[in-house]
Amino acid sequence: MEIGIFTFADVSPDPGGVHAAQRLPELVEEIELADQVGLDVFGIGEHHRPDFAAPAPPILLAAAASRTSRIRLTSAVTVLGSEDPLRVMEQFSMLDSLSGGRAEIMAGRGAFTETFGLFGYDLKDYDELFAEKLDLLLRLREHERVTWSGRHRAALDDVGVYPRPEQDPLPVWIAVGGTPASVVRAGTLGLPLMLAIIGGAPQRFAPLVELYREAARRAGHDPAGLPLGVHLHGFVADTTAAAIDTFYEPYAAVMTQLGRERGWPPMSRQQFEALRAPEGSLAVGDPDEVTAKLIAVGELLRLDRILLHLSVGTMPHAAVMRSVELLGEAVAPAVRAATVRGSETEARPG
Repeated sequence: MEIGIFTFADVSPDPGGVHAAQRLPELVEEIELADQVGLDVFGIGEHHRPDFAAPAPPILLAAAASRTSRIRLTSAVTVLGSEDPLRVMEQFSMLDSLSGGRAEIMAGRGAFTETFGLFGYDLKDYDELFAEKLDLLLRLREHERVTWSGRHRAALDDVGVYPRPEQDPLPVWIAVGGTPASVVRAGTLGLPLMLAIIGGAPQRFAPLVELYREAARRAGHDPAGLPLGVHLHGFVADTTAAAIDTFYEPYAAVMTQLGRERGWPPMSRQQFEALRAPEGSLAVGDPDEVTAKLIAVGELLRLDRILLHLSVGTMPHAAVMRSVELLGEAVAPAVRAATVRGSETEARPG
């Protein structure tokens, strides 16, 4: 089981808040610490809003690459429908070379839609844009020179991408929020899948996991060879009380703001506690509680990777650093040990 961290580089656009000039260097320090304590992956989400400071994840990941040695560095996600796949491939090929073969692309349609108008695309083409651009990205990944044509980008005639990535192939994951058609697409293409579980019970994602694996089987891929991961909101502190005190207010503020934009009710303390319960999707608590939650979700969905979204909203940098430390030194080793024991038990003859 791979354990890692996911962030949107949250900032506070209000006067006196946490601004990009403060948050981005802090975030590089958090990635550096994640590498030192043995975490496997760090992901940065692409957004173009005043409350997030990472519209170009490859730049931030490149800054972290020079200060880390083993942790994998991924977008989380690249909003591929409003990106140029050729440019994406160039950027992540450079990141792969700079990091010694540790780059990944996590491609998604995007939970936020501000990029489409910003870059001159029509939202009515949302699905078609993603499908077409994913096709081009995969061709550019697989072949040094590509001839291609589509509806939403100028045609390519025997065009190459340089430098080529160190990894062959450069990992491309598909990130999905819960749309069955997107799950089927990932399975049919034989691509790793990352499920974003940001509310409710992880149990309700089990049918999507089976749909993904069945789509892979029908397309001739071995599901056992396709990595599967989830993204969970969570936070670790020395005590459960400290974790809740740090996490709840920023988290509730972010979820309430998103709810205002999307028609959800405000986040309440009762909802928060229900999500934090054993069957819920929030992994917030001391190391033992968070370990138990990650093991349970991992066993339920038979996962290969869990990314914990630690800083939902702006939180004190020192508290986030301590959370990274506890996740790497206490939680991740316990989850990996339990995963290994579980695999050995399954493999043992009856």
